[in-house]
Amino acid sequence: MTLPTEPVPTPGVVTRIAAGRPVRAVWRNELGGVTFEVTGGEFVKVYPPGAAHLLAAEVPRLRWARRYTPVPEVLAAGPGWLHTARLPGYSAVDPRWADRPDIAARAIGTGLRRLHDALPVADCPFARPSWVPAGAPPADRLVVCHGDACSPNTLLDDEGAFSGHVDLGDLGVADRWADLGIATMSLDWNFPTEGPGGFQELLLDAYGVAADVDRVAYYRRAWDGDEPAAG
Repeated sequence: MTLPTEPVPTPGVVTRIAAGRPVRAVWRNELGGVTFEVTGGEFVKVYPPGAAHLLAAEVPRLRWARRYTPVPEVLAAGPGWLHTARLPGYSAVDPRWADRPDIAARAIGTGLRRLHDALPVADCPFARPSWVPAGAPPADRLVVCHGDACSPNTLLDDEGAFSGHVDLGDLGVADRWADLGIATMSLDWNFPTEGPGGFQELLLDAYGVAADVDRVAYYRRAWDGDEPAAG
C-alpha cells in the first residue's frame, strides 16, 4: 500500500460522485485498487474487476462494525466501488508521524484492544478472515478481528490518539493474535529501525499483553501463505 507518486486517472464513478468537486488519489494498494478523496469529507475506493468482491465484502462489515466502533459510514456502493464518509483522523503512516513512530505504535495497539473489546463475537455474522487457516491453534482469546491490521488501517487524531479503523473487508472471528501478529509485523515495514523488534513492544504494551512468540510466528506464516488455509 503506497501513496500515489504519479497522476492517477479518475474513474467515471468517482467523477459522478464528486459532481464537480475536486478529487485526488490518496492511496494505492497491491491489488491495483485506488482510494480517491473527494473534497467535502468523502472517499471513493475503486478496485479492478478481479478484486471487486473484496469491496462487496466490506460493505456489510462496515455497517455491522459501525454499531460498536468508529469505522467509516457507507454512503453508497456498487460493482468495484465503495463510497464512504470521511472518518476523522490520519493514517498511522501519515508523514506527520514519521518522526514519532512510537506514537503510531501505541495508537495501533490501543485501537486494536478497543476493537477487540467492542465487537461482540457471539453476534458477529462473519466467519474467520480469509487468510486465517481453519485448523489454527486453539485461540488465546477469540475476538472479532480487523483482518488486515497493518499500520495504515489505524487512524489517529491530531494529538496522536487512536480515532478509528478503515479497510475492514476481511473482518471476522479469530484469535486476537491474528491481528496482533500482523500489526507488529507491519511496524517493521512502515517504521524500520536498527534495533530488534522495532516498536512492537510499544504496540503490545498499549494493547495490554505480553508477546506470544509462537502465535505471532504462526499467524505471520499464515499471512504469507505458508500455512494451509483450506478446510
